Amino acid sequence: MSARIYLNVGREKSLRRKHPWVFSKAVNKVKGKPMLGETVDVFDSKDNWLARGAYSPESQMRVRVWTFDQNENIDRDFFKRKLEQAQSRRDWFIEQGKLTGYRLIAGESDGMPGITIDKYDDIIVCQLLSAGAEFHRHTLVDVLTELYPDCGVYERSDVDVRKKEGLEKQVGWLANEKSSTERVICEHGINIIVDVATGHKTGFYLDQRDSRLAAGKYAKDKNILNCFSYTGTFSLHCAAAGAASVTNVDVSQAALDIAQRNLAENNLENAPVEFVKEDVFKLLRKYKADGVRFDMIIMDPPKFVENKAQLTSACRGYKDINMLAMQLLNPGGLLLTFSCSGLLDAPLFQKVVADAALDAGKSCHFVERLHQAADHPISSNYPEGYYLKGFVCQIN
Repeated sequence: MSARIYLNVGREKSLRRKHPWVFSKAVNKVKGKPMLGETVDVFDSKDNWLARGAYSPESQMRVRVWTFDQNENIDRDFFKRKLEQAQSRRDWFIEQGKLTGYRLIAGESDGMPGITIDKYDDIIVCQLLSAGAEFHRHTLVDVLTELYPDCGVYERSDVDVRKKEGLEKQVGWLANEKSSTERVICEHGINIIVDVATGHKTGFYLDQRDSRLAAGKYAKDKNILNCFSYTGTFSLHCAAAGAASVTNVDVSQAALDIAQRNLAENNLENAPVEFVKEDVFKLLRKYKADGVRFDMIIMDPPKFVENKAQLTSACRGYKDINMLAMQLLNPGGLLLTFSCSGLLDAPLFQKVVADAALDAGKSCHFVERLHQAADHPISSNYPEGYYLKGFVCQIN
């Protein structure tokens, strides 16, 4: 029989709404001696069964729920079923966008808490961030090799959050090792180089796929500044759409080198694209001082917020960088601005951008909302799955 977790009085409400987390302060007692990541049953204070999940004694998130069905066992069939369901939900837009790179499992949003699985052509990348994911790693790999027999399986569990679960970082091949960790994926007709061993996250930012496509529709005949450009994928859509010029800015020379290779992958070697290795904040101030102006600026910075204590300072950072960008735009110019900070919700981000316009002495019209791509779904019982938001703003 599984170990049992009993909750304090009144702390079952979130589980009744099928939210998949149980925090340590909600726990009254533990019956049995569950190991790290082992499956436990969760009961309310009146001994009513609520859920079944993975136990993590070292984390503030004490249980991550696998299922709310008392008859569902957490076994090989469970993980196979979850993977097949996730693939089935994605098949329509994979075909529509002719995608060879996509997110197969988006953690809690796909009913697999602490697990991220991305597919880049014939390499599947796993990121196992929870004790439960670690406990079932061999089962997951076994099922993946059954469902995707031609794919190598690579691990990128090199994220600090594993420490909170009492886990060490893990990186490397798990099955069907390939001769190279680099692949070229295709999205909406654009080819993109991805290295699953060295790239950010699991190798690439798949969540911005729709935003990259949107950037292309605004780009024709415009002089464009692409900030925090990474491997230059926004610029590929812009160049292919007929931009007058694109300037990619990033602090990483390695990323800019891949950005240049990406142009060649799309027969855009002669496109008017340049590369600047520089800190974006410093460069924006230099451009302002020098009177440099653009018709369109793409602002896709890294996450500024890791916890609630950082939210106020992060808002200042977002406001400052958007204010600088607005001051560099020609009248009627477009700002495509993003935040991937989950703790900064969309209404607050919109307010931050509006405040930036006020401080810049500009008027701002929000003409389009942008968000994470469809392979990063938001489950109705897990609103935290909504983290990436963006706006297309016309600035005057």
